Amino acid sequence: QLQSKILILTICAAGIGGTFQYGYNISIINAPTSYIQTFMNETWLERTGVPLESNVILLLWSFTVSAYPLGGLAGAVVAGPMAIMLGRKMSLLLNNIFVIIAAVLSGFSRMAKSFEMIMLSRFFTGMNAGVSMNIQPMYLAESAPKKLRGAVALTSASFTALGLVLGQVVGLRELLGGEERWPFLLASNVVPALIQLMALPWVPESPRYLLIDRGDRESCIFALQKLRGSSDLSAELEEMLAEQAAAKGQRAKKPWELFQNPALRWQLMSIIVLSSAMQLCGNDSMYFYAAYVFREAGIPQDKIPYVVIGTGSCELITSITCNMIIDYAGRRPLLLGGYICMAGWAIVFMVALSQQTQISWMPYLSMACIFAYILSFGIGPAGVTGVLPTEVFDQMSRPAAYMICGSLLWFNLFLVGTAFPFIVKSLAHFCYIPFLVVCMCTALYVGFFLPETKGKSFLEISEEFKKRNFKAQTHRVFYKGPEEIKSTML
Repeated sequence: QLQSKILILTICAAGIGGTFQYGYNISIINAPTSYIQTFMNETWLERTGVPLESNVILLLWSFTVSAYPLGGLAGAVVAGPMAIMLGRKMSLLLNNIFVIIAAVLSGFSRMAKSFEMIMLSRFFTGMNAGVSMNIQPMYLAESAPKKLRGAVALTSASFTALGLVLGQVVGLRELLGGEERWPFLLASNVVPALIQLMALPWVPESPRYLLIDRGDRESCIFALQKLRGSSDLSAELEEMLAEQAAAKGQRAKKPWELFQNPALRWQLMSIIVLSSAMQLCGNDSMYFYAAYVFREAGIPQDKIPYVVIGTGSCELITSITCNMIIDYAGRRPLLLGGYICMAGWAIVFMVALSQQTQISWMPYLSMACIFAYILSFGIGPAGVTGVLPTEVFDQMSRPAAYMICGSLLWFNLFLVGTAFPFIVKSLAHFCYIPFLVVCMCTALYVGFFLPETKGKSFLEISEEFKKRNFKAQTHRVFYKGPEEIKSTML
């Protein structure tokens, strides 16, 4: 009983200051948009005596918004070296420094009459999210027992969705979303950071990291006992020792080394496709459309923020459901089902948008599409994508794989955020065509090329990919098998 409590505490302590911050910081910036833009104008007027033009305010605002994914990209790049040198747990603890700096900057920005402090704070907030989005799923998947690995690693997605909903709630006018209180709203992300700093030191480091990276068998057994209790650890320890033997003499790989290694071709292709699709599938853009569609459906302007909370709650409910079924249903069916449903709903959504003014009940169909699209995203792609790099890469390649994943995720978030307004302008009601193409191509890739990883050990998954990577070469006479290549690589 105590051991399951330790595992739950590990999940919560890692999550609250980890991916929770990603969701929370994405949604808290929406409520005070107009107030911050007014503050920028007033500050400039005070400094120079000349008010800002509306397009300059918009440009400054887009800099403020895009500072977040740029910070995330920087965080994703430093996350790999941090995970290797400091360990998974220490990296998560030190990562809170970025949020504390960000909270001080945004909390005192109005007092200091500096909108540049808000931009800088968004960059540091992004760095924090970039590090935690990479290290948290790695830490949890390495600490979880094999039969629960998917569910435990998937809690990262549940914490993101929880952060999203809480950010929407805290951003309501009645709480911190009012004109006088927006600096407190932007600085409120310091609370989860402080909770993590108090809770995380009490839980153990990743047993796999301790044994394979550090070679510290005693600490590994101690961490395992703490996480698993009196249950027989010999099978799990044996599996880890086999993994350690396979990694013997190797050092942690750099991201570019993964691209040069033919033994990792399909693993790399899989995470590149899935990480890119996660941002390019148009889920975040649904939130962009939500307010417009709800207004067309006749919901009063002042009630729209409450309905938008419903969209965030959808993602939370589905990610918790996905948590419960991932280790029964498997990874592939959830990904495949999610992307196929999203493709279907994208078509219905575009038809509904084009008929919005002609047919009286169309706005309600558009509204249903928004909820259905977000539900389809939450049931598979939202969570499973973050679990896969841990499962398909070995201990030495995993941090580098997460660096590639994270960099793609943040770059694509930046790309969609920048390009979407122009896509809407040029394609109007058919703006979801690019997202429809992404969903269909990803579903085809998952259906034809992605093996199932449910219930398999890391070594078994490695063997399965090894067969795929060297399938084309097996008929050649001079090919001596992957072992030889493995030993002469790097």
